[in-house]
Amino acid sequence: MKQYIVVLLLLVYGVCGRAQEEMEPVFTPPFDFPLTFSGNFGEIRANHFHGGLDFKTGGVIGKTVRALSDGYILRIRVTNGSGYVLDVHYDNGYSTINRHLSAFLSPIAERVEQLQYEEESWEVEIVPQPDEYRVKAGQPIALSGNTGYSFGPHLHLDVFETASGDYVDPMPFFQSKVKDTRSPRAEGIMLFPQPGKGLVEGRMKNLTIQPNRKEPVEAWGEIGAGIKAYDYMDGVGNHYGVYSVVLEVDGEEVFRSTVDRFSQEENRMINSWTYGQYMKSFIDPGNTLRMLRASNGNRGIVTIGEERDYKFRYTLKDVFGNTSRYDFTVRGRKRAIEPMNYPDKYFFKWNKTNYLQEPGLSLVVPKGTLYDNVFLNFEMEADSGAIAYTYQLSDREVPLHTAGELRIGLRHRPVADTTKYYVARIGSDGRAYNAGGKYENGYMTAKVLSLGTYTVRVDTVAPEIIPVNRQSWGKNGKIVYRLKEKETGIASYRGTIDGKYALFGRPNIVKSYWECKLDPKWIERGKKHIVEFTATDERGNTTVSRTSFVW
Repeated sequence: MKQYIVVLLLLVYGVCGRAQEEMEPVFTPPFDFPLTFSGNFGEIRANHFHGGLDFKTGGVIGKTVRALSDGYILRIRVTNGSGYVLDVHYDNGYSTINRHLSAFLSPIAERVEQLQYEEESWEVEIVPQPDEYRVKAGQPIALSGNTGYSFGPHLHLDVFETASGDYVDPMPFFQSKVKDTRSPRAEGIMLFPQPGKGLVEGRMKNLTIQPNRKEPVEAWGEIGAGIKAYDYMDGVGNHYGVYSVVLEVDGEEVFRSTVDRFSQEENRMINSWTYGQYMKSFIDPGNTLRMLRASNGNRGIVTIGEERDYKFRYTLKDVFGNTSRYDFTVRGRKRAIEPMNYPDKYFFKWNKTNYLQEPGLSLVVPKGTLYDNVFLNFEMEADSGAIAYTYQLSDREVPLHTAGELRIGLRHRPVADTTKYYVARIGSDGRAYNAGGKYENGYMTAKVLSLGTYTVRVDTVAPEIIPVNRQSWGKNGKIVYRLKEKETGIASYRGTIDGKYALFGRPNIVKSYWECKLDPKWIERGKKHIVEFTATDERGNTTVSRTSFVW
């Protein structure tokens, strides 16, 4: 009887084991050469997490990109931001986006080019039927490149869980193909006294210390901690985001971050979790990012309420299990904490809709837009000759999760055409950045994604079109222009050769040039041609350039 039970258990275990194996996706690597990376999942980027892995391609373009599993081509795009893009739906429950490609393969390449000429647009999108372009694991599907917003040849690969739509970390799928023995390394630790509730070294000001500092830091009341750290991998000089950060105080875990997945709706929450390059080990009340977990009942905020030493420990870990630890001591020293008294008018609460009315200005920040309470240290600069007053809503940029609505009144209208005005955000460098906007009844109205300093500017200057190496166009078989636009940015462009549409595109927007590759399929060879290129900025200012060349 016992033997029968043992055999039965072994059979059940075998069936369950096989079922579990069948559930776990198996991915073929996108390349047939050793895998190295220039970027990993979840790295800190401006206003977003890095959504995938950046595979190195040896500094060259044109490497064959392969399907990871069986599935079908879901979407085909050409965009300014990501260049040539191929989305693939796999049968194993995952989908991918391959970005910055140099080329599609036949017959997709020909279909894309035909559509570009039909729509007279560099940027196009095709959504095939699921049975149009089936792929098998390991099948070539595209060529790697350096197109779009890219600083060097590589493949950016996003992986999504199809059912939820979440971005997920692709590294575990390729872990067996990668060697990594290097641990994450901290570069700094920051302590955050909470406004009106805490002090660090007697001040209500953030303090940066070195990792593993030996001398205690004095504090009292409620404080948060944050860490600046990077991961590293064997054989390359790049640094990466850290997969796991755990903060313990006196041996008890108070906070944990695990960078393994996020949704598109969570993407901007990076602005709440991070402070510059520091990852905060506490959670703002309006931040619902799932990769963060506080376990001390106070969002990860630590209360220093006794005159004793508090032992802090950070544990950093990567996907491969490589681990490092950093210890420091916070010494409780009792001090009086001055409460913060804010005028209600300038105190915005994170869990309600907030309004501000000032001469010539109105601001609405909807509920769910702020991550934490904000005090607006409001200032108004009244230049009698300016188009509008300059309004400081905050002396530092306060990112919003969704847009607020800002209205600024025009005091002067030096230009009659109201389409030339735009709302300008004044950066910490003093430069004006286009925030868009529309004129309505004496006001400019714009959607803004941060609280900072704003005013109204006017743009009446058309873009400058600069031919690049014009004398070599015929020889190189390529027409190249560089555009300069100082204020509001390029909104649209169009090129023709001998009066017919010519396919100009931005192969790499970092380099900021526009080019048309001459193709006898579309342009007759062996004669003189007239190329006309038109560029229009965001305020409708237009420049037309006409040039002749022989090809």
